[in-house]
Amino acid sequence: MNSTLAKILPFLFLSFLFSCETTDDAPTEIASVDIEEIRAIATSGTWMVAKYEEDGIDETSNFSGYGFSFDSDGVLNVSNQSTSLSGAWSIRSDSDSSDNDSSNENDVDFNIFFTSPNDFEEISEDWEIVSYSSARIELKHISEGDGSVDVLVFEK
Repeated sequence: MNSTLAKILPFLFLSFLFSCETTDDAPTEIASVDIEEIRAIATSGTWMVAKYEEDGIDETSNFSGYGFSFDSDGVLNVSNQSTSLSGAWSIRSDSDSSDNDSSNENDVDFNIFFTSPNDFEEISEDWEIVSYSSARIELKHISEGDGSVDVLVFEK
C-alpha cells in the first residue's frame, strides 16, 4: 500500500464515521429543544440516577436503587424497596422568567425540588438540560457562588 494512502486512510475513515446520520436514541442538542418533547420523554416511565457529581465529587451512590417517576402534574415520585418520597418538577424556558441566569436564549431548565431528606435536597436545583433521548437525560447546574459544575444524569 502506498505510504501516503496509509497515512490518509485513518482520517478518511474517521470523517466517514462522524458524518453518518444519528438514530432516535442519539441525544438531542438543546439548540433544537422542544419542551413538550422533553416533558413527554421524562414522563414516559421510571428513571434511575446514572450519575450525580457535585463539585467534582461522585455522589451517585446516594441514589442507588431509587426509581424516579416524573408525573405529568408536576409531582416527582421517588422510591426504593423501603422508602417513598415526593417532590416537584417542571421544565421551562428561562425566557419565561425574569430571573434568567443565562445569556443563552435557548436555555431550558429542568427544575427539581425536594424539601427532604438531605441527599434529595442536594439535587433540588434549576438544572440546565445538556442533552436528552428516550433513554437518557443529562443535566448540569453551574453554581452562581463559585462557578462549580454539578452533573445529574437520568437513564432508563
